[in-house]
Amino acid sequence: MNISTDIESNKRHFDALFCTNRNFDIKKREINFAEKSAVLYMVDGFLRSDVLERILAEFSFLKKGDADSEEEFLRHHIPFAGVNTESDDEAITTAVLSGRTVLMVDGFSNAFVFELRNYPQRDNAEPDRDKVMRGSRDGFTETMLFNAALIRRRIRDCDFSVEYHTIGTVSKTDIALCYLGSKVDREMLNDVREKIKNSKIEALTMSQEDMANVINGKKRWNPFPKYKFTERPDVASAQIMQGDLIVLVDNTPTAMIMPSTIFDIAEDANDYYFPPLTGAYLRITRLLTMLVTLFVTPVWMLALEYPEYVPEVFKFVLVENEQNIPIIWQLLILEFVIDGLKLSSLNTPGMLSSTFSIIAGIIVSDFAVKSGWFDAETMLYMAFVAMANYSQPGYELGYAIKFMRMFMLIGTAILGIWGFVLGIALTLFLILTTKIHGKGGYFSPIIPFSAKGIARLLFRLK
Repeated sequence: MNISTDIESNKRHFDALFCTNRNFDIKKREINFAEKSAVLYMVDGFLRSDVLERILAEFSFLKKGDADSEEEFLRHHIPFAGVNTESDDEAITTAVLSGRTVLMVDGFSNAFVFELRNYPQRDNAEPDRDKVMRGSRDGFTETMLFNAALIRRRIRDCDFSVEYHTIGTVSKTDIALCYLGSKVDREMLNDVREKIKNSKIEALTMSQEDMANVINGKKRWNPFPKYKFTERPDVASAQIMQGDLIVLVDNTPTAMIMPSTIFDIAEDANDYYFPPLTGAYLRITRLLTMLVTLFVTPVWMLALEYPEYVPEVFKFVLVENEQNIPIIWQLLILEFVIDGLKLSSLNTPGMLSSTFSIIAGIIVSDFAVKSGWFDAETMLYMAFVAMANYSQPGYELGYAIKFMRMFMLIGTAILGIWGFVLGIALTLFLILTTKIHGKGGYFSPIIPFSAKGIARLLFRLK
């Protein structure tokens, strides 16, 4: 519904919508200039009051007749670039609740919407998770507009687009689609637009996870991540230059990158901040570590199940002494204990975290072996697994590997070699059935096979 030209009618309508008598942070300011009545609506916590004061000071010099025409008033008497007109009351309501300032003037059929938002935000600093040994030290914050500016600072091209949308019937969360028009997959882009437009979600309470559910649907039983996430503007810019689509969601410092293969998700910014040989070494090391993390304990379990098939040179991996607790239970208990320690570290005050790490890593492990709960070999392999998991940039991929490793362990303990093979088959099945937009598949460039793609993946070819 369009607003009225009668200012009193508009005030009654929006006073009721905003509950200005109850909401202390939604401000209403009635003013007069050029012998006309006007009203301002704004959210106090988002307002750049210094800019608004300058605009109102300009209005104080207007004389009768200066504000008779909307077009002349906008062109000659509003000394601010970030302003547009809007007549739909729902759009005006959303604008105010999003932090913009709205001016309605008696006799005008359009309201003036000022971009005077000043979101509270933390300092721009390097993300704790995505640190690099060499490179930029900035990172995304919880303000979408600021994040888009960090990307545009790196891509100064007219082909680069930051497309604005809102999602959520209640939250009306701001999101932005960032892409290069000449490189992005148009079919993927149109599909994402359509899903955003037709979504019936009330709010993006879980930010990117809810956004992923909107785009891809709820896939509850496949642990492998379908998207790469980053808090680094340089990584997001590099992915855009390769033709990927970046989704920014307001209130979160993480950008969603699509499409992403399993090898894209395993990439790290350090691979590109060093010479090609060093970057290739780091990338190959990370991929091999991922494979070792997946197979080290299941293969050891398999060796304990079939000691007669273990070559003489590897006989040292076998456990000679009698165990108080079966090896499979030791491994599974430690899988849960490691996650328990991770969760406890999140809630540990910073000044005590290093102390508790020493206690957990040295004293607890030492007494666990001496008390007979765990064997030294079990502690060694699980300590390697726990540390090696941090070689992966993304938490989601690390936990996907963890779940597959646990399934292989249980299968090997119950069915022996067939359980081990079943675990490998399940892992491959989940990887190959993970659907993504474009790029030929989740396991590309191995399936479908591309020699050039593999060379580019491992050795950073142009």
